Amino acid sequence: MDKFFRITENGSNVRTEILAGFTTFFTMAYIMFVNPSILSETGMSWNGVFVATILAAALGTLIMGLVAKVPYAVAPGMGLNAFFTFSVCFGLGFKWQEAMAMVFICGILNIIITVTKLRKAIILSIPKSLQLAIGGGIGLFIAYIGFKNAGFINFGATLAGFTPGADAVPALSHFDTTGPVLALIGLTLTVILMILKVKGAMLISIFAATIIGIPMGITQIPDKLFDMSMLSDFSKVSFAFFDDVGFSSLFSDGRAVMVLITIFAFSLTDTFDTIGTFIGTGRKSGIFDENDERALLESKGFKSKMDKALFADSTATSIGALFGTSNTTTYIESAAGISEGGRTGFTSVIVALLFLICLPFVALFGMVPSQATAPILIIVGVLMAESFAEIRWKKLDEAIPAFFTVTVMTFAYNISYGIAAGFIFYIVIKICKKELRDLHTILLGAAALFLLYFVLMALHQIG
Repeated sequence: MDKFFRITENGSNVRTEILAGFTTFFTMAYIMFVNPSILSETGMSWNGVFVATILAAALGTLIMGLVAKVPYAVAPGMGLNAFFTFSVCFGLGFKWQEAMAMVFICGILNIIITVTKLRKAIILSIPKSLQLAIGGGIGLFIAYIGFKNAGFINFGATLAGFTPGADAVPALSHFDTTGPVLALIGLTLTVILMILKVKGAMLISIFAATIIGIPMGITQIPDKLFDMSMLSDFSKVSFAFFDDVGFSSLFSDGRAVMVLITIFAFSLTDTFDTIGTFIGTGRKSGIFDENDERALLESKGFKSKMDKALFADSTATSIGALFGTSNTTTYIESAAGISEGGRTGFTSVIVALLFLICLPFVALFGMVPSQATAPILIIVGVLMAESFAEIRWKKLDEAIPAFFTVTVMTFAYNISYGIAAGFIFYIVIKICKKELRDLHTILLGAAALFLLYFVLMALHQIG
């Protein structure tokens, strides 16, 4: 095992990899319950999507661990599932089977652009300053998710105070409920353990907060631990788009243009979310170093770790669609396990096994409340903010694109939008400085695609 995953060679050990796997799993376990809640709005079976989510996450993560041998977990992406439900199905009027067919096509498209090395070329075209901004921006994005999940931030505040139903202005919680208090206990414990350099600090904090949450009425002890009844509904969502509604009806009624735009939107968001995750976490941890990145375009076939990681991520989307879930992507919460010391694919294998174990024991794993995992995301944000120090903030031509990358990514709650903002402002500045020749063709093309996407979506909203 050590030889296969090169655990010792990567400066890790089996115990650390297992701890990292558990940490990553618990920080992203919420997707098992959130994803079916969102997708079931379209008429899909909640139980069926629940099983599909677990199977897609387990298989996708297993491919990442065994093929790419890197410590990243894969699961249906947040944001992409909301786009699937509220924009594609509700907004554009597609049936969920048709939307799932588009997700499958998106996965095939991602495989093609990965095999042709376009995805890897995009990574190499991103300037160092923007790579640093993406890494730090993802850190703030993760921390923001942590603050929201912890209940530290409420929305609907006015200058006079918190008013339910008012404009969504964020405000600090009054800590008058048990949820934020438990999260604050967990955050304090995590900080103390991290400062004292206790091994497994994040996982210890998750378990401790979960136990403390029992007398506080937050952690719910399940009535039964073993339940396989949900498996019977899996057939209601798996391979559904091969029936009369799906591929066969997708291009009917003159919807070809809108179908292509939607597939493009799926692919663009999925691609840049993944690229952002790899850049943001891989460089700092040493999982993907500069030598590995330079080897991307020089190597034939899939020889580098990032080659294989991008391919594993690409295949996961189509596999997820076959099972019955929206776009599957590399999870930014993997940063929690990486921060805990995970460096190889053995971490991913642990995550995959934990997802599979959840099928019959979902109630047991569902005990862990969001208030127990939210502090971990906040601390990961702290660790990833280190990359800000390397950005030359006194140089406006670097500071402006970096700033908009970070702020748009965090405030718009979307990694891809932040990358788009950084690309666009970087190009504008280069044009102003008459340095257009210095711009990589792929960077120009990516920015143009982002602009096209925003224009088409705006025109659709107007229409």
